[in-house]
Order: sequence, then structure tokens, then C-alpha cells
Amino acid sequence: MATHTGSEGIVHIGTDLMGELKSWSVSESASTIETTKLSDSAKTFKVGTTEWSGSCEVFLDEGDTAQTALTSGASVTIKFYFEGAATGDKYYTGTALVESIDRNGAIDDMVNASFNFKGTGALTLATA
Repeated sequence: MATHTGSEGIVHIGTDLMGELKSWSVSESASTIETTKLSDSAKTFKVGTTEWSGSCEVFLDEGDTAQTALTSGASVTIKFYFEGAATGDKYYTGTALVESIDRNGAIDDMVNASFNFKGTGALTLATA
């Protein structure tokens, strides 16, 4: 079984590599629809719709094309690579809306930005 270190991860916004990436995350979930009848002794469910969301944390770089493409409300194609982007490597991809952007700075720290995404449509596992 293959394992990966966090340092192998990269993110693309469209075809642009996200510069100064510190971390990323992707979450998937499915709604459930209860189908329990009064005569049942245990609850039963069916799967409803699925959804996904994600985020990236970066050192802010106003010259980075991928970072500047991320404005509140923008629709972007995003690719989350967890093992690098060499031929044969796997990644998650989908279309997402930029829900929010947080920027912060402090004494003795770098200026950071966090981008939060809401998927629109399916998140798929693809191969580079």
C-alpha cells in the first residue's frame, strides 16, 4: 500500500500551480434519506446527494497567478494532488466556487491567506 507525505502535495487552479502552498484539505459527504417505516425495528436509509468542499492555506503572494485567480465568488477548476503530478500520479479534481478568503499577518510571522471552496458537481479521482 502506498503512503504519501504532505510535502508531495500540490494544488492547481486551472492549469496554474498554486505558489507558496502550506496546506490543503478536501472533504466529501453524502446526505442520507431515512426510509424507516412504522413497522421497522431498526432505522433504514438510502444515499441522497453528495457534496464536497476544500481549502488551501498559502503564504500570500500577490504575483502568483493561481492565488490572484481566487476571488470571492469565482468559479474555478481545482486539482488537489496528494502524491505529486508525475505521469501516473493520482489527484482529485472538480469545479468549485470560492466561498471565502481570509488573509492575516502578525509580528514575526509571514502574511498568510486561506481560500475556502464549495464544490459544484462531482469531485473525481483522476490520473496525471
